[in-house]
Amino acid sequence: MPSIPDRSEWPTGRAEQLEPLVRRVLAPNPSPYTFTGTQTYIVGAGAEVAVIDPGPYGSGDAVGMESEGHVEAILAAVGDAKIVAIVCTHTHRDHSPATRPLQAATGAPIIGCAALMLDDDGPRADAAFDADYAPDRVLADGERISGDGWTLEAVATPGHTSNHLCYSVVESGALFTGDHVMGWSTSVVSPPDGDMAAYMASLQKLYDREDRVLYPAHGPQIDNPRQLVRGMMGHRRQRERQIVRLLEEEGPHAIPAFVSAMYKGLDERLHGAAGRSVLAHLIDLERQGRVAVEGERWMILR
Repeated sequence: MPSIPDRSEWPTGRAEQLEPLVRRVLAPNPSPYTFTGTQTYIVGAGAEVAVIDPGPYGSGDAVGMESEGHVEAILAAVGDAKIVAIVCTHTHRDHSPATRPLQAATGAPIIGCAALMLDDDGPRADAAFDADYAPDRVLADGERISGDGWTLEAVATPGHTSNHLCYSVVESGALFTGDHVMGWSTSVVSPPDGDMAAYMASLQKLYDREDRVLYPAHGPQIDNPRQLVRGMMGHRRQRERQIVRLLEEEGPHAIPAFVSAMYKGLDERLHGAAGRSVLAHLIDLERQGRVAVEGERWMILR
């Protein structure tokens, strides 16, 4: 897992122009789980704009939740333009809580992914779900919203979470990928809401598209989308093969034993998150009839 880069290379609170229709404002919440922090994107160059993933709000003990001044930075970046849509890719607490103060300040509707009420039953890559998220409109796959000179199309990509959406800028070929595809790390898939089979199907869906560039919620933009997505699918298949091989060669394993064998050198703070992805693979293999579990130990089915 890469270390967090020098903060001077990733300034917070400042709008950076990425292309004519896209600006980025980085939230001040870097962590081992969020990398340099949550990236909020502003879409539009005219009188109307959309804000994608406004980020966390407030501060507290949860890693990656610091957000002092971020809503103010978004408003400063927008300037005199009107926010006509506050858009979220999913409802982890480093992505959606700032919808509420941003809506209070502007009156803009919250549009995008569905609300998700789920008790968190294990370590997360980016903390727990935002139980207070309340969209004014939920977008289905392929639905569009538009403003002055721009159109966003929802691309349903369940897997990291069941309610995850990506958003395509129809005019430019850019795709905002939230936590589904990131250039700095693979996404954690954490059951019960995270689903490995759904995640792999969503990766295939993106691979079959022809997006020009991907803008993730964490880490650098991705200028070679199909190459990266193909590599991510290969990585997941490799992890599955590792699990099967360990069970075939060494017998039953509990989750911590898989993590120790498969993630050598991983920051111990991330072992819990790695274990969640291992569990997601095991559940997928169980559905295929290839493995079974007794207590906390998983075994191969011959």
